[in-house]
Amino acid sequence: MLRYIPFLLVLALWIYAFIDCLNTPEEEVRGLPKVVWVIIILLFGEVLVGPIAWLVAGRYRRAPAGGATPSEWHRNHRTTFVAPDDNPEFLQSLREENKKDESLLKDWEADLRRREEELKRREREREQGGEQA
Repeated sequence: MLRYIPFLLVLALWIYAFIDCLNTPEEEVRGLPKVVWVIIILLFGEVLVGPIAWLVAGRYRRAPAGGATPSEWHRNHRTTFVAPDDNPEFLQSLREENKKDESLLKDWEADLRRREEELKRREREREQGGEQA
């Protein structure tokens, strides 16, 4: 079992670098075009050259916003849970969704009425045409 661990670690790094490269926006890729980086990662993944080259030189690494590390930011900014019925943004989105649904329903009802009137008109025309013949 232990002899498979290095292979699994190489595979995990290979997959991580490949997915990271695919998900990186084109403007954050440096050195080579993104397609070339993907090919390098795929071709040289077994010997770790491709994935390590991508992680070291292929992408711009940005400092955290405000200069704080994520853990430092989380220590200073505690999030408070707001129930959905107390969240004004959520309630507003429900109102907007409700308005959209109501207008869609009104359109469907008007279309249904129009179709029913059209069917009744056709039936009347058919009956009048049958009486004349």
